[in-house]
Amino acid sequence: MTEAIENNKEEQQYLDLIRTILQTGSLEEGRNGTVKSIFGASMRFSLENGRVPILTSKKTAWKTCLKELLWFISGSTDNQKLIDKGVHIWSGNGSRDFLDSRGLLHLKENDLGPVYGHQWRHFNATYTDKNTDYTGKGIDQLQKIIDCLKDLKQRHSRRLVMSAWNPQQLDEMALPPCHIMAQFNVSHGNKLSCSLYQRSADVGLGMPFNIASYAFLTHILAKHCNLEATEFVYMVGNCHIYEEHFDALKGQLLMQNELHPFPTIEISNIYKNINDYKIEDIQVFNYKCNNAISMKMIV
Repeated sequence: MTEAIENNKEEQQYLDLIRTILQTGSLEEGRNGTVKSIFGASMRFSLENGRVPILTSKKTAWKTCLKELLWFISGSTDNQKLIDKGVHIWSGNGSRDFLDSRGLLHLKENDLGPVYGHQWRHFNATYTDKNTDYTGKGIDQLQKIIDCLKDLKQRHSRRLVMSAWNPQQLDEMALPPCHIMAQFNVSHGNKLSCSLYQRSADVGLGMPFNIASYAFLTHILAKHCNLEATEFVYMVGNCHIYEEHFDALKGQLLMQNELHPFPTIEISNIYKNINDYKIEDIQVFNYKCNNAISMKMIV
């Protein structure tokens, strides 16, 4: 096990969190089932030299993760666009039954309301439906951060914050945001780091995606703004494991002696508009991992 940990000390943080929750977590009856949980955890991942923390103790569907991120960046709230790309991670939350359970009878199926993309690109713009053109409406938080990162005088600002948590529109969303605030920081002239605060994390299924997604976002912004991605700092409030995932994650812990170094990322193009990046522009190299581990998604 020692050699594996030396190969990937950073992934060991995640496995240690799983072990801590399973051994010491509080058993709670939550909104959508029984969980073991702890409150408060943090991890740090290096992004230097193109490294991207895609977990290796199990196969992580990084292309699915990246497709979702590009959907966020585009400002879309239309789950059908993800389904058309073979991504179904929001389908449970976009179903007619789930929307009705949230009191969102006015939304059509697969209209998720003003979720992440809307808040990132059109914060607090009055929401009508997924097909409305919101250009110029609300606050484009992501573009404001990009403008600062490209400006030598503003890139060192301590105010490069992007929030998905909008109390005025929470009840209009199919699901209130879990990863709620990202802050970007430039040090040593051109070293870009990101810290994320997440209020709630499904450790088995969601957390590996959240880690990879914000690492991808940091790399994309670094490329777009002529900076170097340096570090992703991850802070979580409620860390929980669903009862249905206990056995699967116990099995994943057995893989801690078979960890691999994280892969690297290469972004082939630089566009003027952040919306123009496509999955074909982004390549991941040397992703070695263990087999996939099946876990039911709890909505």
